Amino acid sequence: MASRPSLKPKPKGGKKSSSAADEESTSATAVRLVKEWTTWTMKTTKVVAHYGFIPLIIVVGMNSEPKPTIAQLLSPF
Repeated sequence: MASRPSLKPKPKGGKKSSSAADEESTSATAVRLVKEWTTWTMKTTKVVAHYGFIPLIIVVGMNSEPKPTIAQLLSPF
């Protein structure tokens, strides 16, 4: 029976020192974490802006002079 070829890619290039590999993995991890936090922050900001804009306008309107009623704030006229 013939042996099966491996489907795993073989590493190319020379061997790196362990400190260079650690530094590369640390910087790669840092970049990945920054990307994850940026994505999470943008998604959260989008949700907050989406659901918080109209209530913010109502609160600002309620605290202005002259004091309108809630019906006056919500009516289009």
